[in-house]
Amino acid sequence: MELKINQQIKKFNAESLSVQSLLDLEIPNKQNGIAVAINNTVVPKINWNQHFVSETDEILIISATQGG
Repeated sequence: MELKINQQIKKFNAESLSVQSLLDLEIPNKQNGIAVAINNTVVPKINWNQHFVSETDEILIISATQGG
């Protein structure tokens, strides 16, 4: 499966991936303070296990940063 994540094409050896599974592969140790948007719609963290991605999706993973 090829997915476009943060404007980059990445390949995964899976038929289907939930948002949570994708994050476990991409950023296993940095899942606090992030937001995920698929096709310009934020997916609430409570739905990460049930929301599956497809190859046509535009996926954006945003990490919160400190500063002012």
